[in-house]
Amino acid sequence: MVIIKMTLLSIILFVSLIACKTETNDLVEVIEKPAKEQKEELLAKEFKIFDYIDEEAQDTLIIQKYFIAFLKSGPNRSQPKEVANELQEKHMEHLGKMYELGYADISGPFDDDSDIQGITIYNVPTLKMADSLANADPMVKTGRLLIELYPWWAAKGFLLR
Repeated sequence: MVIIKMTLLSIILFVSLIACKTETNDLVEVIEKPAKEQKEELLAKEFKIFDYIDEEAQDTLIIQKYFIAFLKSGPNRSQPKEVANELQEKHMEHLGKMYELGYADISGPFDDDSDIQGITIYNVPTLKMADSLANADPMVKTGRLLIELYPWWAAKGFLLR
């Protein structure tokens, strides 16, 4: 069981690293886009935002509402190994699709044996949309995972370091 978990964790981390890769041109485009234009686009798509003035940096940051999905162990975790592996593949495809479509910014597993298996941060304007996307995950549909969603505010465009 430990070998299976470690193998799955390795696959997930590898996919996450690939998914989080930012092309230099994309980064330059985001930085060069005026804040006014960014705000207009976000508001047109009905995102919730506000400005935060960073006195030290003498800059104004756009703070946006995101939604964090905690993926928790569900009640239906007794599938045979082959079925569980197939569900894991479909789960990874779903998360990859969410990233490609711009609906999720980052996903990843936790590295312990708690009920919380991982998180996904959804970059969508409403809780209803985040809930719909999270519940479309094959692992959630089968009851292997449960979703808990929370609104979360963060500065727009910041990268992990």
